Amino acid sequence: MERRDVIVMGGSAGAHAALRTLLARLPTDLPAKVLVVTHLAPGARSTLAQMLSKDCALPVSAAVDGEPARNGHVYVAVPDRHLIIDDDSILRLTAGPRENRARPAADALFRAAARWCGPRVAGVVLSGSLDDGAAGLAAIAQHGGAALVQDPDEARFPGMPAAALSAVPSAVTAPAAGLARLIAEMAGRPVGDAGQPDPALVWETDMIAEGHTEGAVPSKPIALSCPDCGGGMYEIRTGQAVHYACHVGHSWSPQTFVAATDHSIETALWTAVSAMQEKVTMLRNLAANAERAGDEQACHTYRDESDRVGRDAELIRTTILDNESAADQRPA
Repeated sequence: MERRDVIVMGGSAGAHAALRTLLARLPTDLPAKVLVVTHLAPGARSTLAQMLSKDCALPVSAAVDGEPARNGHVYVAVPDRHLIIDDDSILRLTAGPRENRARPAADALFRAAARWCGPRVAGVVLSGSLDDGAAGLAAIAQHGGAALVQDPDEARFPGMPAAALSAVPSAVTAPAAGLARLIAEMAGRPVGDAGQPDPALVWETDMIAEGHTEGAVPSKPIALSCPDCGGGMYEIRTGQAVHYACHVGHSWSPQTFVAATDHSIETALWTAVSAMQEKVTMLRNLAANAERAGDEQACHTYRDESDRVGRDAELIRTTILDNESAADQRPA
């Protein structure tokens, strides 16, 4: 009989404190393995495993590719690699396409666990901005797993917990300490048989695990292009959650897609300001040359054009700065 023996946790900003509280309260005989993903800078050396081990009675270590996951052990993702688990409880570290512009990403781990472990899984979404983990938690719930979410009122950054609850309204919420109690209660309990995974889930997890898949994206195309590669995007629905994937496997939740689009727009606008400033410089040089040559009409024409372009550049610059100020006021 299958038992619930896989706990997957995902978080971002503010999640370290929640993880320390939660893991410190897990029993030493926990009949489940625990996999943890937080957003990590790709070039940095992560010390998260060492930090968490100070408070946790269970052994904590950085995940190793090909390592069998053991019950009563905590495995932490490493920078620039997705952490996933297969149906034989073997850990995989992959360089698959980024999800929500992150690698590792909570959604990648959650989807892999939903596909290969089904009802054996409990997914936990912790503090963080935007909405990574929401669609992955929906996949876990859809495939018979348990869904747990840190209470948004306790989370330092409530964006990820709030998005997870919107995607999975039936998820159980609790403060970090309460989540530990819930995990201890459900770990090792019998669960039902796993059904067949959703075709879209198979496609996405193949792309994460192997970087390729034999089938086409089993979802409808949508008039959006991938912020990472410019490829066409497809809309994928999982319960009440929706996300988008391109043909090479980059995956985007709605809020993260909007944030990436904002970044692309800002970059394009700053590029425009730079080009316009270069034009102003050249027009002023032309005006000066015309003045030295005694061509007053050309001089005035170049100066008028320079002033117009300069005003337009300043308008764009002011718009960018105003948008940045407004963004700072938005909730996480």
